[in-house]
Amino acid sequence: MYFTGIIIAVATFLTIGLWHPIVIKAEYRWGTRPWIVFGLVGIICIVAALFIENAIASAVVGVFGASALWGIGEIFSQKKRVEKGWFPMNPKRRHEYQPIDTNEKP
Repeated sequence: MYFTGIIIAVATFLTIGLWHPIVIKAEYRWGTRPWIVFGLVGIICIVAALFIENAIASAVVGVFGASALWGIGEIFSQKKRVEKGWFPMNPKRRHEYQPIDTNEKP
């Protein structure tokens, strides 16, 4: 039996599960500013994956990098979710948010 696919699938699932709270906590603490860090981590990991010979390790590092890049979009989406009231707003950064009226008709 070959477990490579299962190992990569589990690592992908765990990586996505790891990035979800990272995005939420980063947006709460620092706003959207960490997007550049997410971008650098993503690019570094994807480039590193190109040089890793082991298929499982390369895939895991590549998935981590892709998840970091995906986190860029998610951190901006998280800000919108906070503005809608779906997540708590950091009171120290209240001035950075613009409340969205969810009752408004398009």
